[in-house]
Amino acid sequence: MNDIVDSSVQDARIRTEFVDANNLTFEVDKCGTGDKLAICLHGFPEHSFSWRYQLPMLAELGYEAWAPNLRGYGESSRPPFVEDYTMDHLLADVAGLIDASGKSEVVLIAHDWGAVIAWQFAIQKIRPLHKLIICNVPHPIPMMKSMKNGLGQLKKSWYVFFFQIPRLPEWLLGRNSAKGISQAFRNSAVNKDMFPDEVVEVYRKNANQPGALTAMINYYRGLFKDRKKSSAEDIAIIETPTLMVWGEDDVALSKETTYGTQDYVKDFRIRYLPRVSHWVQQEAPEAVNAMMSAFLTDKPIPEAHWVMELTEPTE
Repeated sequence: MNDIVDSSVQDARIRTEFVDANNLTFEVDKCGTGDKLAICLHGFPEHSFSWRYQLPMLAELGYEAWAPNLRGYGESSRPPFVEDYTMDHLLADVAGLIDASGKSEVVLIAHDWGAVIAWQFAIQKIRPLHKLIICNVPHPIPMMKSMKNGLGQLKKSWYVFFFQIPRLPEWLLGRNSAKGISQAFRNSAVNKDMFPDEVVEVYRKNANQPGALTAMINYYRGLFKDRKKSSAEDIAIIETPTLMVWGEDDVALSKETTYGTQDYVKDFRIRYLPRVSHWVQQEAPEAVNAMMSAFLTDKPIPEAHWVMELTEPTE
């Protein structure tokens, strides 16, 4: 167990190991010993800990489940330059981790920034994928269309532009030992009970490490640095069967950014979770796990109507 995650909040079935890949070292939470790999990519400002509810479920399905801390996060290698966080490097990291696993059948599961990487990984066919699961990040083409067609999503994405400013974002988020990172989860969650002190403390401690906030924000800076002009015709249709799980009360991304995804993914399913925030797999783990499990075992994927029923106020 690493120094960031207290053993009292981590499932005892999850072990932490270090894996060398793409000339870096990655801290990886692992669960299970199956002959198939399920690799889970976290987002900003998260940590491999964000998959604590999914790793045991995936292990029970026969996968060896990995949740790496991406470069710059946790105890993984932390390269120093903005150029180290461009998409080509991030894709090579995932490819290197898959190669290091030695598994021939791979499921890629991703949230937030991890999902940005995962979409590109599937589009560019970096490695063969058996299935793809995306949590609360749109496919790049519907996202670009949403940004162009109105101010709504552009306003929601204000922080992406703010992060281009040198040093100021790190200073603001890093004040009071990175207390702002803890607040980011609580302020945007619908069910704040899923983010008690001991949980948000993991993310605060992660961000409060020397150089960590700069590395985390450099993902956004790297995205601008290697941005390329692309049209819909430049994007290959994804052949991998794909499930998108979407918390509807996402403060940063509108539901409309999911519309039209089926035009770019040949075999596409989507499930919306009402009254659930951007942190979907942490805030509604039972519903998300049921959807993921059904998709991975080729069973009917449940809808989330019961989530709404559970959150209705009682008299």
